[in-house]
Amino acid sequence: MKEEIIIAGFGGQGVLSMGKILAYAGLMNDLEVTWMPSYGPEQRGGTANVTVILSDRAISSPVLDTYDTAVILNQQSLDKFESKVKPGGTLIYDPYGIHHAPTRTDINVVAVNAMQAALEMNNTKTYNMILLGALLKQRPIVTVDAVMRGLKKTLPERHHKLLPLNETAIKRGLELA
Repeated sequence: MKEEIIIAGFGGQGVLSMGKILAYAGLMNDLEVTWMPSYGPEQRGGTANVTVILSDRAISSPVLDTYDTAVILNQQSLDKFESKVKPGGTLIYDPYGIHHAPTRTDINVVAVNAMQAALEMNNTKTYNMILLGALLKQRPIVTVDAVMRGLKKTLPERHHKLLPLNETAIKRGLELA
């Protein structure tokens, strides 16, 4: 098993932290993992993406040209990465802020109204966890339990009170996808 994932959007949307949590979840499931972030000098508001590879075998390189799965959070990232999803792969996106929906017919395209769900939860900071839940529904590469353990490891202890809210958001993403 090997899953090559790109998560892309604007800085401040939780792109890098979603990738980091996913990578930690892979470690919790005893997988080989790479996590390679990419962002411009303006971390908030500029474009950001992260490549995560999860595998049951050694990973030769974290650098990829194509992906099994793409999680896309803005139009600019959709324009850049839609063509880089492997045929038969999965593209998950939130239609909020997307002006031109994906057009490929050789991939599984999943629209998830994550921003609307985050607004319904009265907490837009749950946005990335809703999308992570949608990813886990479409590509169950790690367990929700492993994600929660990874989240606990990445969140500073003073924020551990937010773990139940994040778990609710992940479960909401599972439902939406």
